[in-house]
Amino acid sequence: MGRGDKKSRKGKIFRGSYGVSRPRKTDVAVIVPTKKKAEPKKKAEPKKKITVKKKTTAKK
Repeated sequence: MGRGDKKSRKGKIFRGSYGVSRPRKTDVAVIVPTKKKAEPKKKAEPKKKITVKKKTTAKK
């Protein structure tokens, strides 16, 4: 156990990596995001029927 050991604290410092043996320091507290509650669905309004008037072309 020393500088060459990947699992020890000294080994992590030597290699410049972080892991279980060498956790990172945090300045800000870790905030765990929470799931938002789904808003109740509104009832769908009945769709209005769109009527299209057909144009008739008069022959001259």
